[in-house]
Amino acid sequence: MKKITLLGFVFAAFTLSSYAQESSSLIPDYNRFSIDLGLGVAKASSPITENVPFDTKLEDFAFEGGVRYMLNDKFGFKLSGLYFKSTNSIESAAEVDAEFFRANLEGVANLGNILGFREFTQRFNLLFHAGAGMSHISLPENAVLANASETLVNFMAGITPQIKITDRFAFNLDLSVLGNLGQDLTFDGRPNVQTRNFDGMIVTATAGVSIYLGDNEKHADWLDNSPKKLFGERVEELENELAKIQRDMQDTDKDGVADYLDREPNTTSGVAVNTKGESIDLNQNGVPDEIEKSLQKMYVTKEFASETYFAGGVEGVKPDANDDLINVYFRFDSTQPEYYSLNAINQIVKYMRAHPEAEAMLTGYADQIGNTEYNNTLSENRAKKVFDIVIASGIEASRLSYRGGGVDSSVDKNSEEARQIVRRVSFELR
Repeated sequence: MKKITLLGFVFAAFTLSSYAQESSSLIPDYNRFSIDLGLGVAKASSPITENVPFDTKLEDFAFEGGVRYMLNDKFGFKLSGLYFKSTNSIESAAEVDAEFFRANLEGVANLGNILGFREFTQRFNLLFHAGAGMSHISLPENAVLANASETLVNFMAGITPQIKITDRFAFNLDLSVLGNLGQDLTFDGRPNVQTRNFDGMIVTATAGVSIYLGDNEKHADWLDNSPKKLFGERVEELENELAKIQRDMQDTDKDGVADYLDREPNTTSGVAVNTKGESIDLNQNGVPDEIEKSLQKMYVTKEFASETYFAGGVEGVKPDANDDLINVYFRFDSTQPEYYSLNAINQIVKYMRAHPEAEAMLTGYADQIGNTEYNNTLSENRAKKVFDIVIASGIEASRLSYRGGGVDSSVDKNSEEARQIVRRVSFELR
C-alpha cells in the first residue's frame, strides 16, 4: 500500500512538471475533455473478520464514471467515482450488503503517446492513472455494527486499455486497485481489530466507453505525435517553400531583377530596367528608351533619303517586304521582338520616310504551340507592338494598319528552329 501511495505522489508531480512541455507548433489542435463510463465488478478483499467465510471472486456489480481533462497529449487529470455493494459472503445467513462509494482526483498518463504507439497502431491505446480521494462505507441493519459508516482517505492506481471506435468514442477496459487509510469497519459488518496504517483493499474491473468532447478532429488520447508524422510533414512543407524560393530567385530575362519582383519578366537583353524589372520608357510611348535611341541612330532624314536611298538604295525594300523577305521575329510566347529584328523595322521606316505616300499593313503570326484562340490574340499583339515602334520612329499612324494572322502552320511543329521563323510580323507595302 505504501508503494501505491508513493507512486501516486510521484506521478502527480511528474504530471504537473510536464505541462510546460506542450509548446510545439507542430502539434495540431485537439480535444482535451472526455467522459469515461464503465460497468463491471469489484472485490473487497480486506479487512475481513477472521474465521468468517468470504468468497474471493470478483462478483459484486460496480458502476464507475469520471470526467477527464488532458493537459497535453501525454498527461492530464481525472475526477472519478465508483459505487458497489459488497455482498460476497458464501453463507446467506452471514450476508452483509456493505455499500461502498469512492471519489478520487487522479493524474492520467497516456502511455500510448509516451511510448510511441501511434507509430504502429491508430486503434489501440493504454492509459495509466493514479491518485487519492475519499471513500465512504455504510453497513446495513443486519450487520454486527448496524447502520455504522465511516469516511476514509484512499489511494488508488489503475491501467486502462482502449480500442478506438471513432474519433468521438473509444471502448475501454479498466483494472484498478484501491487502498483505504485506517479502515475501522470490516466489509462483513464488524469492527476491524487489526487496523494498520493502510487497509481496505479493493480491486475493480470495468468495461465501458470514453466519450470525447470538443470541436477538433482528434482527442489527445489518439493524437499522432510521432516524429515521422510531425517532422515528416514539416520537412515536406520546408522543401516546398525552399523550391518556391529558388524559383522566385531565378532571373529569366537576365536583367538583374529576380522573377518574383520582376513586373516585366521578358525584358529584351541588354535593356536598362528599374528596380521592378520594367524597361525604362521615360516618354511613355511603349518603346524602351535604349531601343528607341538605337532606332533613332539608324534612321535617316528625308533630305538624306532623297539624296541617297530614294536615288536607288531603298527601292528594293518594297518587293522584298511584299515577298515576305523582311520580317520582325519574336521570342517564344512573347511580344518582345528579337534584338536582331530591329534592322527589319529600320528598313521599313527608311522606305516610308523616302516615300511619304507609302502605306503599310503589318500582319503578325504565331507558331503552332498553344491553343488557337490564344495564338490569334498573340499574333495581333505582336503586330501592334511593331506598329507602336514604327509610329515611335516618326511615321504617321494614318499610314499604318495591323492585324493578327493567327497560326502559321507551314513548318514542322516539332522543330524549334523552324517555329522560330514563323513567330514574326511581316509587311505589305502599298
